[in-house]
Amino acid sequence: MRLLAALLIIFAGVVVLGGWTNHKLEASTGDLLEKIDSLAGDVEKKDWDGARKGTARLESTWKEKAGWWPVLLDHQEMDNIEFSLARVKEYVSARDRALSRGQISELREMVRHIPEKEAVTLKNIF
Repeated sequence: MRLLAALLIIFAGVVVLGGWTNHKLEASTGDLLEKIDSLAGDVEKKDWDGARKGTARLESTWKEKAGWWPVLLDHQEMDNIEFSLARVKEYVSARDRALSRGQISELREMVRHIPEKEAVTLKNIF
């Protein structure tokens, strides 16, 4: 009976920790997606000074919000996001609207994909 109780407590702890982690990832990615959408709007309007500032805000938010992500996420995925962010920064500096829009779109999808990939669901467990 004690073994069953211990296993239930451990299971409940894993589920609660998974839910909390998923909530934190959702919140972090939500903040990042807001910055990405704002940056996309600046690029669309050809507001290059605003886009440059938006890129700096996005980079700052990335460092602030994603500092704990390596504990949970694949480091390759983190590297891909950082490489994409670096490309966005350079395309905005070069004032290349087409490349900036394409790279921002890719960055948005990479960030948006993280919470659903890491969610504690039966699909992800099995």
